[in-house]
Amino acid sequence: MMRGPKPRFDALIRDGVLDADAAQAMAIDQLQHLHDAVRAYCRSRKGWFQRSQKPPRGLYLWGGVGRGKTLLMDLFANNTDIASIRRVHFHEFMGDVHDRIARWRALSDAQKKSHKGVNRKAPDDPMAPVAHDLAKDALVLCFDEFQVSDIADAMILGRLFEALFENGVVVVATSNRAPDDLYKNGLNRQLFTPFIELLKQKADVVKLDADRDYRLDKLAGAPVYHQPLSANADSAMDDAWARMLSGAREKEEELPVKGRILKIPRTARGAARFHYSELMEQPLGANDYIAIVNRYGALFVDRIPIMGPEKRNEARRFINLIDAVYDSRTKFVCSADGPPETLYAAGDGVFEFERTASRLVYMQSEDYLAAEHQTARAGEEGD
Repeated sequence: MMRGPKPRFDALIRDGVLDADAAQAMAIDQLQHLHDAVRAYCRSRKGWFQRSQKPPRGLYLWGGVGRGKTLLMDLFANNTDIASIRRVHFHEFMGDVHDRIARWRALSDAQKKSHKGVNRKAPDDPMAPVAHDLAKDALVLCFDEFQVSDIADAMILGRLFEALFENGVVVVATSNRAPDDLYKNGLNRQLFTPFIELLKQKADVVKLDADRDYRLDKLAGAPVYHQPLSANADSAMDDAWARMLSGAREKEEELPVKGRILKIPRTARGAARFHYSELMEQPLGANDYIAIVNRYGALFVDRIPIMGPEKRNEARRFINLIDAVYDSRTKFVCSADGPPETLYAAGDGVFEFERTASRLVYMQSEDYLAAEHQTARAGEEGD
């Protein structure tokens, strides 16, 4: 049986789950070709005398919001028998890299020298051992939402990826931006541009010029704010979630946040779904919500109740959540027991909640739903 993303893609079109799209079909053909090349490459790496085989060029797939990039990445990563593959959101990957660098720097000199990946000429440099360990975990790195906005990330990417490629890693990435537009107008960008050239040397750049914004299509034509709470609202949420999944199997994921692990109960296709109690009745803070919206482009929250004065802690968490959602332009679908302005009408913080209610109204608009997903940052205030 043929393996790879194309058989599954063709089946989804045949079953009516996906609409035929010429740009997506072209991209899936390239991903299938890469998949077959990577399978052969990974098999060759198992032999000691064949370790020097040149890896295939990766793929950098970019295009506008909602064109199906995450879907295609999922099809590539989930329909294969390649064992040495890691599919990760780029923001999460960089968090892992910074943690690994910190752990390396905490090692003793003797521990550093004994590491197999250490750079003997510069034993204190963390890039070589970190890249060695990443390559040992996965020869194929699949990055979703490749974007660079943090100067700390920008300053290490060149050296990190040079070391990854030296270890034979193949990179597959999706992004809303062309490589030349990464970290655009960023501080000290001239130090970052060699990374862009390196990326273009090691990966084919493909623009996904699909006909429609499919993520917007999945939410268009139906409300994204369902009220009051009822069986009909529950059914509407389930229907919207099914459209978002487009045949994908949902799964639980773990999201690292400041040294902790946050469990995301239901995820698929770059979207996450929660019950109100899982977000508002747990000891979560702004950093947790920022991590969630940076990881997922669409957020579904079921059964938001009317919050009385005794629910001021839950109301504060809800304010923090909506601030993070709004700042990142994350798509937001929810069911609630009343219009936004009624959700918290009395109690400590009611004045601040007025802005939250206003944002909930605007987040239902076509302008908001069509906006590009952005990176929310801790400590930033919305307008």
